[in-house]
Amino acid sequence: MFNFKSYTKAGSIQEAIQLLEQNPAAHLIAGGTDVLVKLHKGKAQFPYLVDIHDIAELNFIDRNDDGDLVIGPLSCFTHVAESPLIRKHIPVLAEAILTIGGPQVRNMATIGGNLCNGVPSADSATPLIALNAVVTIEGQGESRQIPLEDFFLGPGRVALEHHEMMTAITVTRANYEGYYGHFFKYAMRDAMDIATIGCSAVCKVEDEILADMRLAYGVAAPVPIRCRDTENKVRGRKISQQLLDDISGAVKNDVSPRTSWRAAREFRLHIIATLAHRVVKQSILNAGGTIT
Repeated sequence: MFNFKSYTKAGSIQEAIQLLEQNPAAHLIAGGTDVLVKLHKGKAQFPYLVDIHDIAELNFIDRNDDGDLVIGPLSCFTHVAESPLIRKHIPVLAEAILTIGGPQVRNMATIGGNLCNGVPSADSATPLIALNAVVTIEGQGESRQIPLEDFFLGPGRVALEHHEMMTAITVTRANYEGYYGHFFKYAMRDAMDIATIGCSAVCKVEDEILADMRLAYGVAAPVPIRCRDTENKVRGRKISQQLLDDISGAVKNDVSPRTSWRAAREFRLHIIATLAHRVVKQSILNAGGTIT
């Protein structure tokens, strides 16, 4: 028996927003892979559900006239991972998504739900942060855009007011064209496990120079993060083994992992440094660079 008091199906974005405004205790449900599990366990934090699963205007993957990629938050993981647009232009996102759960979960879980849960282990977050993704948020009669990096406020907390909802995730052409990435998830089990550390990098290589690099981690801080100090230190340098070693050494100053039952802080720091080397190296190779 699920522990909730009411269930309402919204037919549009505005109807969903109105239902949220009318009931301060209402919560959105889309794929349900998180909410339904909590309800099944008898948790009572979702007493009034607003179902947005069938709102067609939130389920799309497009490339607009400017060449920007726009993803609807109700796109399920399978849809995103198999999208020709995603595979062609930002395959690092598909790479990350294919590590999430199993096929049944990916067929139901939505990319917007994964981000809006606000957990530091959200596997779709780090490639999108590395790609400088921006999310569109709508409320009653208003719309705003914020960088995904700023969307995460703390464990389980995101920059959404109660009456607001995410309506789009955008990666601009300038932030993906010429960039090549890689994602790696370290977990205690090989499949269907929450990340101990997740790492994404995207690189642009020009004449064996690391023209640009963006490096992001999950579970390396209270929220998914970019390693901006490390990025600034290595941008514009000649590609070499020494460069990779310097990245591995510098990245520890950008993160703040904690000890939990999954892993000790010291072990996480070791994994973080190891993944920096591995993921950036593969990104450079994907971009056509060579390691000397």
